[in-house]
Amino acid sequence: MTSDFADALASGPLVLDGGLSNQLEAAGHDLGDALWSARLLAEDPEAITRAHLAYFEAGAEVVITSSYQATFEGFARRGIGRERAAELLALSVASAREAARRARTARPERALWVAASAGPYGAMLADGSEYRGRYGLGRGALERFHRPRLEVLAAARPDVLALETVPDTDEAAALLRAVRGLDVPAWLSYTVAGDRTRAGQPLDEAFALAADADEVIAVGVNCCAPEDVSGAVETAARVTGKPVVAYPNSGETWDAKSQGWRGRSSYTAERVRDWRERGARLVGGCCRVGPETITSIARALPRE
Repeated sequence: MTSDFADALASGPLVLDGGLSNQLEAAGHDLGDALWSARLLAEDPEAITRAHLAYFEAGAEVVITSSYQATFEGFARRGIGRERAAELLALSVASAREAARRARTARPERALWVAASAGPYGAMLADGSEYRGRYGLGRGALERFHRPRLEVLAAARPDVLALETVPDTDEAAALLRAVRGLDVPAWLSYTVAGDRTRAGQPLDEAFALAADADEVIAVGVNCCAPEDVSGAVETAARVTGKPVVAYPNSGETWDAKSQGWRGRSSYTAERVRDWRERGARLVGGCCRVGPETITSIARALPRE
């Protein structure tokens, strides 16, 4: 599928944003909720716009919307009906567009892009199962879960759909069917551990699913350790021949007992350059990666 964004990605590299949730938390927002950052779509959408703007100002050229955990089912649990839920999904794209507009006010020449996030089924469950996959649902049920939200997001006209943090090949196959005919390109990004998906499937088999999918213009990994990215990027590029996206976590680990992060970041400029050499065309960060790291990525990536 051709698009302006696909052309920009092919001639990249492009700098992606970092973790939206940690930027919102840094601004004082409590995200201890099953809807996570999506709650602010209803309560404080300006906060989301400001968070996106912080990443554009840090050097990002692409931001991912706050719709990762925004689903009809999740909103329904909070008493939000389908019509209002659809409005909030569309608002996630509009908020990112507004941030891009503000960023261009200072630098009109910048090309800035919006990726509409579609998180996995497990994100809606809000129980950590997006890092396990294998929900006990068939591919047909997963496709029926994803398609209505993707239709609403596509109608809001983002530049690309981010099918992200996908833990297994069953959900990937369902998503690949769900994006057909939406007339918006997509990238498919797995969350991985070592050289396998979180569910344990080999990455060459996982990426092969997207090799012939015209709607998918890029493949890659996110929400994983920086140490796991190089091999995954190389595999994705080799198996699919498509541009690769890479946006791992900082390398710190979550301690569920103490409810806090421990360890130090292992995300470095040297790693970014290595990912680029192996085929990454869109590089950014996920959990615990903030604007300062995005600025360092922008400086580390060679411009072509």
